[in-house]
Amino acid sequence: MIELLHLTVGYGEKAVLSDINQSLREGQMVCLLGANGVGKSTILRTLAGFLSPLSGKVLLEGRDLLSFSLSERSKAVSVVLTERVEVPYMKVADLVGMGRSPYTGFFGTLSKEDRTIVGEAIELVGISHLTQRTIDTLSDGERQKTLLAKALAQQTPVILLDEPTVFLDFHAKVSTLRLMLKLAHETNKIIFLSTHDVEMAIQLSDALWIVQDGKIQAGTTASLTESGTLQSFLQAEGITFDEKECTLKIK
Repeated sequence: MIELLHLTVGYGEKAVLSDINQSLREGQMVCLLGANGVGKSTILRTLAGFLSPLSGKVLLEGRDLLSFSLSERSKAVSVVLTERVEVPYMKVADLVGMGRSPYTGFFGTLSKEDRTIVGEAIELVGISHLTQRTIDTLSDGERQKTLLAKALAQQTPVILLDEPTVFLDFHAKVSTLRLMLKLAHETNKIIFLSTHDVEMAIQLSDALWIVQDGKIQAGTTASLTESGTLQSFLQAEGITFDEKECTLKIK
């Protein structure tokens, strides 16, 4: 479990979000929603250990994330960022194999066990037919699945993703979110991601974190609808929500 205790996040001395008290549990995919500039990426980078909290704590299984060495953190948290991966001539299997770097070293040779783990990750995300393809020949959806397989091969209990569907077409967005939801449930990992695909997040996630007016409201789609939080967020974005159909309409 990840616990955020009176957490304030930001850059330098500038706070973006203050006094966050939330938690993330195993076996769930949680989507982080909010307008641009509200601090979604800052939260993710703080949970990943790329940024230090301005105050408060991030606890992973009761231990302060700041106390983790780089090696320990790389075995606890894997991260998939928004940036496109451009690696000419590198094959899919080799990129996924880089997920084993925390255990082998960057230039380490994969053992038989490592290769088994890589193969299992590739099979889990359904890209076995792509293993000998080079990264530059993949579609955006195939690249995203390759990066997710790399994160799985890293064997961390936590996977953080920043806008994982941003470059994908509609069908690839749905496929990717469904895959991550399935993986969270089947592998008992915490999968936490930011997204602007609000309708898909509402329908496919186990829980939502909504960032609005400097605060985070967390809960299921049902609980956030009942409290009026979801409608308030959507109205601010110029969107209406049909609760019965679980669909959105742009005003």
